[in-house]
Amino acid sequence: MPKMKTKRAAKKRFHVTGTGKLKRMKAYKSHILTKKSAKTKRNLRKATITDHTNAQVMKRLLPYD
Repeated sequence: MPKMKTKRAAKKRFHVTGTGKLKRMKAYKSHILTKKSAKTKRNLRKATITDHTNAQVMKRLLPYD
């Protein structure tokens, strides 16, 4: 059976932590920033862990990570 291919879009967006969880950056930080408060923009900078309901699907897209 041939090797599975990694989905490159997922590879660019998710990083696997040492414990196997998926780390991602938050959305809503690219444009229309004038109406967002400084606190909101500051919190969007931080990375977060992907929810476990989505992580199962994302791990299938990243077979070797």
